[in-house]
Amino acid sequence: MARFQDQVVIITGAASGIGRATALAFAAEGARVIVADVAAEGGQETVALIRQENGEAMFIACDVAQPEQLEQLVTQTVQLYGKLDVAINNAGVGGLFARTADVTAKEYHRVVSINMSGVFFGMQYQIRQMLRQGGGRIVNVASLAGLRGLPNSSVYTATKHAVVGLTKASAVEYARKNIRINAVCPVFTRSPLFDQLFELDPSYEERLKRNIPMGRYGQPADVAQAILWLCDPHNTFVTGMALPIDGGMMAV
Repeated sequence: MARFQDQVVIITGAASGIGRATALAFAAEGARVIVADVAAEGGQETVALIRQENGEAMFIACDVAQPEQLEQLVTQTVQLYGKLDVAINNAGVGGLFARTADVTAKEYHRVVSINMSGVFFGMQYQIRQMLRQGGGRIVNVASLAGLRGLPNSSVYTATKHAVVGLTKASAVEYARKNIRINAVCPVFTRSPLFDQLFELDPSYEERLKRNIPMGRYGQPADVAQAILWLCDPHNTFVTGMALPIDGGMMAV
């Protein structure tokens, strides 16, 4: 039997990149996948890709910056399938590439509302459902910027540090409630969000790659497989981890 046969999985930001790769990976392992995103067209494309491989998926529109939509996402999922086994809080934005003194209040609040508040409120509603049903697993997608500083991205860096902190604190709170909560911290991973950075400064592509011991960028599938490992039903003793997926950068 597949690892996640008939388990119900919510993935935010699943219209592209890491979210899409994770949705495809869970579906290939038998999960019923809720594809959540603000981008309806991309979300429906993810669903179509899953169904082409005889997987099961549904699209639910969700803006993670709106807590009421995160609550409705969990409610609709439970109405459809009766439970929530796994939640992947992946939706996020990079923010403008600027020094701290040059970040506007509008940009600050935009990045915080998606990257930090979106994870916090997402976890609130997910945990409440998991407490009712007796357990579950959550993985938050942070970043290597949640473990070290990323110049010219102070707000993004702060939100990803916050995601790691939320993960660790919540993991301890619910460790005895059969709810495991972990985070992944990818280094630069090829995705639409990452490609936007290279459009702003094409010279960055080779400069950043030189800092990765493996000499390449991550692929969405690299992150997806790590997420599946953290959520594996047989992986019962790992919680509160912030797992670097970085080609060796944190080892230097």
